[in-house]
Amino acid sequence: MIRFFYNLSPNPMKVALCLEEMGLPYEPVPVDPRKGEQFDPAYTALNPNAKVPTIVDGDVTVFDSNAILLYLAGKTGRFLPEGEPVRGEMLSWLMFVATGIGPFSGQCVHFRHFAPNGGAYATERYAFEARRHWDILNTRLADRAYVLGETYTIVDMAVWGWARMVPFVLGEDASATLPYVKRHLDAINARPAAQAAEALKGRHTFKSEMDDEARTFMFRAPQSAA
Repeated sequence: MIRFFYNLSPNPMKVALCLEEMGLPYEPVPVDPRKGEQFDPAYTALNPNAKVPTIVDGDVTVFDSNAILLYLAGKTGRFLPEGEPVRGEMLSWLMFVATGIGPFSGQCVHFRHFAPNGGAYATERYAFEARRHWDILNTRLADRAYVLGETYTIVDMAVWGWARMVPFVLGEDASATLPYVKRHLDAINARPAAQAAEALKGRHTFKSEMDDEARTFMFRAPQSAA
């Protein structure tokens, strides 16, 4: 059985969706970043980057959510497009999520909601880049059901993890200005696998308070982990 180290943030949730879509048996193992559990030596032995998600599949360990999606798709032969041209598109859009949508959305959230000293330039910079990336994706989805066309793939799972958070990233009215992203999100939300992934919220309790201890663990590495 696959051991799946996770919390409820976008990157682990895209892996949860993938595991559910593929029908792979897995054991969810909570890692609470607000308690500093990502810095436990037993965990950093699996993922030196001290982030979630990570999976352990027998003698194989994989960290980084997009690497995990590729690994699971390769393991099962499912949710991958056929043919080299569309395979190139898949890799391009998957990396677009990995290096654009995710990082810029994450930094936008940090500076808008959590940075203790604000920072107008950083907030504007990351909000602009996050919005620019989401606009590109919205345009891509305007004339197709899924990112690669009419076939649902791991790219859509990668998008779903972050699309759930668009109002928190860009503002409450953002979904209305990204109608094709919203349509895509609604279609995936209707899938039983997405509902099963969301049900992980009831499996374990994560710390909700963003107190000084949580800020220390989440936004600056403790001395022992430096």
